Amino acid sequence: MSEPMNDHSLISSDRVEGTSVYNTAGDKLGSIHTLMIEKTSGHVSYAVMSFGGFLGLGESYHPLPWNQLHYSTEHDGYVVALTEEQLKGGPRYETANESDWSRDNRSWPTVVDSYYGTAGADLGGVGPMADRTRRL
Repeated sequence: MSEPMNDHSLISSDRVEGTSVYNTAGDKLGSIHTLMIEKTSGHVSYAVMSFGGFLGLGESYHPLPWNQLHYSTEHDGYVVALTEEQLKGGPRYETANESDWSRDNRSWPTVVDSYYGTAGADLGGVGPMADRTRRL
């Protein structure tokens, strides 16, 4: 039996969860906690990244527009053009239980897109990601 190929473009969501996220300088920012998927289209809209804390204490959760994360084979993780300061200033919540946007806070997409300048998954915004190029 041959080994499964790992160089394809599809990945299971459970393999994405837990994957490290780095800034463009190669510093680890956190890891993917969960994905937010648009119900009707099936497209991933946001990756919720866990950030900070130690052994699960003091962690905060930062929703990031999925189209701003790029997989890096060099890092075996995702890269996003954010500084730690931009991340700390962005939308976040403190407990993993608050990640159900459909029931808890339906304004999350508006808040996240407004901060990152990605309204409607369009890259032409005004937030800290608006000036970055699409390719890293």
